Amino acid sequence: MTSAQHGQSTSAVEVTNVSPHGFWLLVEQREYFVLFKDFPWFRDATIAELMKVELPSPHHLYWPDLDVDLAVESLDHPERYPLVSRAQPNKRLQPTKARRSPRRTPGRRARLRG
Repeated sequence: MTSAQHGQSTSAVEVTNVSPHGFWLLVEQREYFVLFKDFPWFRDATIAELMKVELPSPHHLYWPDLDVDLAVESLDHPERYPLVSRAQPNKRLQPTKARRSPRRTPGRRARLRG
C-alpha cells in the first residue's frame, strides 16, 4: 500500500501560535515570530483578529479586522521600518464658555417693578 502525497497548503499565510510576547506567522513555508514589542498594534488584538490574515500579494500582509498592512520584509528587518506615526494629533477641543445671564443691577430691578 502506498501513501498519497500530501496536498499543497490551502493558505499561503496563517498564524500558527500565540504567546504573551507575540505570535508565530507562517508565510509561504517560512515561519516568523512577530514580537508585540516590535509590532505593538497587535498587542491588544483578539485571537480571532490575529488569525484573520491575508496575503494579497507575495510581499504584502493584511489583517482586515485590524486594518493593519505589513510588508513581509518588515518581519525580516523590523529595524528598517521604524514605528513612527506621521498622523497629526487632533487639537483638543476647548470647552465653550458658559453662558451668563445678563447682569442686573439693583436699580434696574426696582425700576421694572415700579
